[in-house]
Formats: sequence, structure tokens, C-alpha cells
Amino acid sequence: MNWATPESYFEQLERWLAMEGEAERERMAQRRRESRSGDPERSGETIINLRRVDSRTGLAGRDLIDFAKPAGEPLPMSRLKVGSPVVVSDEDRPDEAGQSGVVSRRSSTAIEVALDDWPQGKRFRIDLAPDESTRLRQLGGMARARMANGAVRRLRDVLIGLEEPRFDPPKSYDFATRLNAPQQEAVRFALSARDIAVLHGPPGTGKTTTLAELIAQAVRAGQRVLACAPSNTGVDNLLEKIVPLVPSVVRVGHPARVFEALRGHTLDELVDSDESSAIVRDMYREAESLMRSASKPSRARNSYQRKNDLYQEAKELRRHARQLERHIVQQVLSGADVVCTTLTIDEDLLGERRFDLVVIDEACQSAEPAIWQAALRAERIILAGDHCQLPPTVVSAEAAREGLAVSPMERLIAQRGDDVFRRLIVQYRMHEAIMQFSNERFYDGDLVADETVRTHRLEDLPDISPVDDPHPVIEFWDTAGAGWEEELEPDGLSKRNPREARWIVEQTQAFLAAGVEPSQIAVIAPYAAQVRLLRNRLQVSGLEVDTVDGFQGREKEVVIITFVRSNAIGEIGFLADTRRTNVAMTRARRVLRMIGDSATLGGDPFYAALVEHFQQAGAYRSVWELGDA
Repeated sequence: MNWATPESYFEQLERWLAMEGEAERERMAQRRRESRSGDPERSGETIINLRRVDSRTGLAGRDLIDFAKPAGEPLPMSRLKVGSPVVVSDEDRPDEAGQSGVVSRRSSTAIEVALDDWPQGKRFRIDLAPDESTRLRQLGGMARARMANGAVRRLRDVLIGLEEPRFDPPKSYDFATRLNAPQQEAVRFALSARDIAVLHGPPGTGKTTTLAELIAQAVRAGQRVLACAPSNTGVDNLLEKIVPLVPSVVRVGHPARVFEALRGHTLDELVDSDESSAIVRDMYREAESLMRSASKPSRARNSYQRKNDLYQEAKELRRHARQLERHIVQQVLSGADVVCTTLTIDEDLLGERRFDLVVIDEACQSAEPAIWQAALRAERIILAGDHCQLPPTVVSAEAAREGLAVSPMERLIAQRGDDVFRRLIVQYRMHEAIMQFSNERFYDGDLVADETVRTHRLEDLPDISPVDDPHPVIEFWDTAGAGWEEELEPDGLSKRNPREARWIVEQTQAFLAAGVEPSQIAVIAPYAAQVRLLRNRLQVSGLEVDTVDGFQGREKEVVIITFVRSNAIGEIGFLADTRRTNVAMTRARRVLRMIGDSATLGGDPFYAALVEHFQQAGAYRSVWELGDA
């Protein structure tokens, strides 16, 4: 994608955002229509039959409400993650609009939502909502970028691809972290950038560790850093690596997972521990007491006036509390060397702050409109990620086809090549046999397995039962001709494959029997229906069964993949996005098992090459060997 002018670039982005907004609204309307006749939770975008179980007051006086099913029933699999925009509504009043909120915490049995007002009702439903607020923030960032002047204008034009990136001679550094030679070279290269640089981190190559060192070196040089990622989990992963290296780090937003060691770095905790916050808490408590008094029934003649006076007094008290709280927040942010946040930046919170360096991790999952809020605050910008893994999530198929699904990182590498990026090449995760196919297909054969993992096997783990023959590192099991065909889930549109699911269950049970811990195994399926089927059949505490998205950025000792698709016409659906299969395969450390129908998959050149690779490696098996095909 190439644009002649900034105007043509931003006009295209505005058009894509409009298409995306319309597609999201239509999807939500369709989901509500389907929920009236079927199971509303099947889509993964709705949770019903919820009760309020707890509440507390969060930053800026927001109500943080915990919702759960009756009797502690587990919540269903859903796309409602930390940071997701949602609508909370009274289930007994389906025609009411409900109120908007954001998921602020999630567990297996409860979901916490940050709301501006207390929700009314006894039974609630929570729906994933079109993210209009994020879209408006992106449009605002794009409008400011469009009118940029001076240094910001040049950085904008480099990022769009209209100007050449510039680099100073690399400097030498005293590294705080033990980095390999390619990681050290990547840090030196990135910090030599005068505008922008890209760090390409394939699976297991220590990208986040390298970024943390890069940020630490910038802070040592007296620079202030804004560290971002598209997802809350991505921000938390970066935060975890930065904290041991940098004196003052603040995490803004809704942490997806806050370990005890990191909790003290969240903005909420830092503000709460400030001496002045005790006054703020007293003011909020007094305001709540006034609100309760105002809500009590009264027969006095002046009751209406009294209620009104109490409400006004409470409102004024909350206003003063928020003013004092905002002052504390600004003090905390001003004292931070590094501010960590998602790309959906709270402009009111950060104000006019600019940063010497902006780092965007998981940049391969950021669509073009998502980067401008952060980019406008930068003197220099570093994009990091792996464009050979998951792309940006795009709802509008038309916008995706036109280019919205291509991240700025991927586009810059295509435009500038080696001039703008450095690739990390030593990986510390996979046995070399697991790495080989992805290495050849996606990474130009550059990856090298470190000696610590190159030949490690399942039998090297403690408590694994001794066997006469070691567990094979890789295997592809072919179902061609066995009649193990896919089917539509009853009352649904997602696909599943019961016979493949049965095989997965048997494989998983065999690994468990051999002494592999449930937490060391990942079962990955491309379709939600197959995930649901397998979760019902594999109810083992600690064992994870999920789609590819659920395992992005993670690893397991054993990974078992079911491809599901098996039909007479060779239809493979979104398996055609082979980057997702790359993600699934590269989660494995010591053992990789896959099952699929080569007759269906083999019509695609990628999967034909995959099957051939396993044949040449002596790792091809057929389910006909099982005797019950």
C-alpha cells in the first residue's frame, strides 16, 4: 500500500473506520436477533443470567461491579476480555438500552465491569459492544496527525512511508540484561533511529526481553518512555519485564493480570497509596452516605427540597474529590520514567505529555488507525512484533481486503526492507524439529535453536514415566479417507469434528498418564465449536483448550492441534490465513501433534508443503494405523 499524500492516507483510514463501525453494529444487531431464538452465549460475545455479587469504587469514582452466575457456576468461553467495551443491561427489560462499561477484571467465575452509574435490576446480561469510544479516539488522533507541523510532521510522513527513515551511528551500551548478539545489535540499531525503527521478533526469540532492555537504556540516558501494546495482556507482559530494570514505571488502564509484584506499579495503587488519597476516600464515603440519605422515603413537607439539597451536596462533594484525585494522578504520572498503556490512550489522563521514545509492542496486531494516538506523543518510535503471526482483528471483510488487516509494521517492512528493521534469530523455546517448518516458510531459514532447547525432549522433564521409545517430537496424523468429516454445531454456524475430538482426547489422556502436568499441555482448535466440544470432554483442572488467539504470546511443553476441516470440496475457510497455523505450531516446546485431513487441506499449497515436510521427517502417520478408522 502506497499513498501519494498524507491527505489520501487519512481519507482512506477514515473510510476503513466507517466500514468497520458499520460491520460491528450489524454484527451486534445480528447477535441480538439470534439470541431471542437460540443460545445467546454461543457467539462468545454475550453472558446472561448474571447477578451483582460485589462492588467497589475505582479511580475517578467509577463503580466497579462484580457479576457472576448463580451458585458460582463457571462463566462460558467468551470474547469479553479485560479492556473490552461492553453493554450491561437488565435481562428482564430487553427493550432498554443498558449502559456502557469496560471489563476491568475477569476470572473463571466472575467478571468485573467499570461503570459510570449503578446498574438497576436483579438479573443482568453483558454484551460485547461496538467500540465507538476507541474509534472516536482514533479519529481524533488521525485529525491531529493530519494537521501536524515541524518534527511531528516529519515523523508522521516517515511512518506513512512518504519520507526516508534516518539513523545515527550506533552507540555501545553497558547492557543490564544478558542478551545474545542479535538482540544487542537490535537494541543498538533501534536506539540509533532518529525517527522510526522496527524490531522483528519471531516466536521464542526474546522480543519482550529485548524491548525492556531498550527501554531501560533510554531511561538511563534521561529519556521518558511511553510503552504501549494493542492488548492489556501485551502491556502487562511488557510491564513485567520493565519493572526490574527501571526505577519508576506506571501502568495506566485495566491490567489483565496483575501479579503481586506488579500491583504497586498500577496507577490505581500508586494514587491510592498517596497520603492525600485518604482525604479523597473520606469525601467519596461522605458523598455515598448523603446519596443513601437522599434515597430514603420521607413524608415530611419539605422532603423533596431536602432530597434535592442532599443530592446537590453529594454531587459537589464528588466533584471536589475528583479534582483532588486528578491532581494526585498528574503528580504520579509526572514522576514516572515509563508510562505503560494500551494504544487506546486516555487523552484526558495524559494531557499534553510528549515522550522522548514511544515503543509499541505487538505492533503486528495494530491496524493503521490504532497507532496515531501514541505516535503523536513521540520524538521517536519503535515498532516491535512479528507480522508472520496474528494480524490486526478486522470485522469488515471489505476493509480487510482493501488493506486494513495489514499492520503499519508489516507495511513498513515491505516498503523499506532491511533499512528499517532488525530480526532476532536465536529462539529459546522449540526443539529444532518443531521450529524447522515455520523457519523455512516464514523466516527465510534465519532462526537458530539455542543449545538449551535444540534437542530437549519430553523425557527430560521431571516425573515423566520412563518409556522404551521416547515420545516423538513431531507428528502429523492424517484422516484422509477415514470418513472423519466435519459438521456444523447444532443450532450454530461454527464447525466441529467429533472424530478428531475423540483422537485429541485419547492423545491428551496418554500424555497425562505419562506424567505430563495438565498445565503443560495446550489443545488448540481453529473453531469455537470444536473448542466447546473438547472442553466438555476434557474437564481436567489446569488443562487449557482454546482457539489460536487464546495462546498468542504463550508456550506449552506439549501442543496438540486439530484442524477440524474435512469435506469433499476442499474448503478450508479461515485456515487459509496460514499465519494462524504458524502461531499454533510455534507454541510447542518439546512435543507437537497435529491431526487433519490431507485430502481437504492439501488443496492449499501451504498445507500440502506441511504434510510433505512431515513425511520427509518420518513424522507422518495415518489414522488407518489405529484400526478403528
